[in-house]
Amino acid sequence: MAPTDQDALDEDMMSISFKYKGIYFTKKYTSPEYIDAVEHMEIRDNDVFLVTYPKSGTVWTQQILTLIMNEGHRNGTEQINNMERAPWIENNFHNVDFKSRPSPRLFTSHLPYYLMPKDLRFRMGKVVYVCRNPKDALVSYYHFLRMRPGIKCPENWEKFLDLSISGKVVCGSWFDHVRGWYTHKEDFNILIVKYEEIKKDLRATVRKICKFLDISLDDEAIDIVVEKATFKNMKHDSLANYTFLPNELLDKNKGAFLRKGIVGDWKNLMTVAQSEMFDKVYKEKMGDLPMKITWELNEETAS
Repeated sequence: MAPTDQDALDEDMMSISFKYKGIYFTKKYTSPEYIDAVEHMEIRDNDVFLVTYPKSGTVWTQQILTLIMNEGHRNGTEQINNMERAPWIENNFHNVDFKSRPSPRLFTSHLPYYLMPKDLRFRMGKVVYVCRNPKDALVSYYHFLRMRPGIKCPENWEKFLDLSISGKVVCGSWFDHVRGWYTHKEDFNILIVKYEEIKKDLRATVRKICKFLDISLDDEAIDIVVEKATFKNMKHDSLANYTFLPNELLDKNKGAFLRKGIVGDWKNLMTVAQSEMFDKVYKEKMGDLPMKITWELNEETAS
């Protein structure tokens, strides 16, 4: 039997990734042994974990959380980039010694619920889980992968869409990731935030997160957080927009890490047929959950 395009794509995926416990990871940045070590990571009660599926508002929420936890950086943390403020637990890019970090610690992850540190499932620490409508998340993911040197992203959006729906991309399927966290939310001390909520009312989201973290900020600090966490300002903040990453990790000549930050951009890439197919898959995989997804948003009413 002649190899198909799908076979070629699967081979490309395996050339730069490995599959471990049901999830694809990038070989260059982590290993099965490291993922196992994360599961046994010692948790403190005041640890905070930001968890997302890729391209679901991770960097935006990193900015919000680091600003909240540092009172808008009024305490002199302005010159630290967000990857250092909130290091990734499954991809320790800078070999950070997590144990020596002062409390409260902030971490970032794309891991599914079952690979997170076990102590989190005893409701130790706090998890802020950000969910974005999957059509926008996957469109953003596609554009992002095209900026990654050495990663063979399908040039054809349709092929990438097929791969992502079947979970044959790094971090696996959006459906599995979101469903897993949502259906196991009672096991964690967790706040679920929607990307579209942040877009619609940033100030309300900041206050909501502050309440969850038991952090009291005065009106001036809230104003600073909101101002510095607007998409417009983050686009020009080199410590927040990941332009500090070297070109071997992110080819900035092929686009911006923070691209548009709008709700409904999927309509600019998805065909009607693809959208209808996706709606059918969504209903099959997520239809039994009481989740409400915002597919479009009137940008004029968003803050």
